[in-house]
Amino acid sequence: MITGRTSVFASYVTINILASVFTAITAVTYLINHPFPRSQMEMKRLPLSWMPRLGAALAAGSLGLLAGFAVPALGTLTSLCLVLYFVGAFIAHMRVGSRNLVGWAVFFVTTVATLVVNVAYHGLW
Repeated sequence: MITGRTSVFASYVTINILASVFTAITAVTYLINHPFPRSQMEMKRLPLSWMPRLGAALAAGSLGLLAGFAVPALGTLTSLCLVLYFVGAFIAHMRVGSRNLVGWAVFFVTTVATLVVNVAYHGLW
């Protein structure tokens, strides 16, 4: 029989891996200068010179979520940082009047879910 703790653990592992994969794929698109993130940067009137930095931040987030399995506080902190990253992305969308928020919402909800399951499984620290 599955207990509450087992189900929280399963959610914790699944959501952290899913978020790590999402952010890793996005990091690669930024780091290889793929046309989609480049067009998003231009639409939001952000300097293209930020693309490698944003890609590196996402890559660090992806690795941080995985490292959180060994160092729980790191996983919780990383998930919080990713939530803040996507809050910044939302602000960038709103600044230019963009209402195309489906992709943003998927990432934001996923990162909020990682924060929730990290706190639920490990506590705050």
